[in-house]
Amino acid sequence: MDRKAGKKVYADAKSALDGLLFDGMTILAGGFGLCGIPEHMILAIRASGVKGLTVVSNNCGIDDFGLGLLLQTRQIKKMISSYVGENKTFEQQYLKGELELEFNPQGTLAERLRAGGAGIPAFFTRTGVGTIIADGKEAREFDGQTYVMEKALKGDLSIVKAWKADTAGNLVFRKTARNFNPPVATAGKVCVVEVEHIVEAGQIDPDHMHLPGIYVDRVFKGDAFEKRVERVTTRD
Repeated sequence: MDRKAGKKVYADAKSALDGLLFDGMTILAGGFGLCGIPEHMILAIRASGVKGLTVVSNNCGIDDFGLGLLLQTRQIKKMISSYVGENKTFEQQYLKGELELEFNPQGTLAERLRAGGAGIPAFFTRTGVGTIIADGKEAREFDGQTYVMEKALKGDLSIVKAWKADTAGNLVFRKTARNFNPPVATAGKVCVVEVEHIVEAGQIDPDHMHLPGIYVDRVFKGDAFEKRVERVTTRD
């Protein structure tokens, strides 16, 4: 993989994912709900027909958008996530035994990804102690409290959405879209990022960079982003 500055920019999602997809792979996907999801790459993965996927993401989009599109085509074999609630297809496939699910408390999921990117193989947390989350996992006592061991998460591919990138792959996220995307970017063998703006190297203030380009292998500018809202809540 060529990580030299200036050789990371690709034309579109299809070319950016070329040669990276294979059946049975593990994909780490950024986003929270429908906020900051890699819309274009999800569509390109669906079009590729790759199957038997294990996908690590906070949730699985909704029935007709985001990662939910890969459930419709039954390309996902297993989800590792913390939330199911907005996706009926996810719920139905799981209850019918058609989809494997590894549930994680949300903070634990975030830390497992961060640990994977930091080269930390496992860590101990109090979250989940005494519940089914802890079943089959090593437990230890520290300072009179019981902790359960959680293993780091790593993947074959990270798919990430950022607001802006430079040609060296340095990233800036915008507001709530800076959610699971940064830790996801660090934990994959290869990281591909879709952005709304690409500028030349040196045009992003180093103090304003949220993720350095060392973690990014490929980047492309999306044509348009739908940016759906899961639930519109208003008040009088």
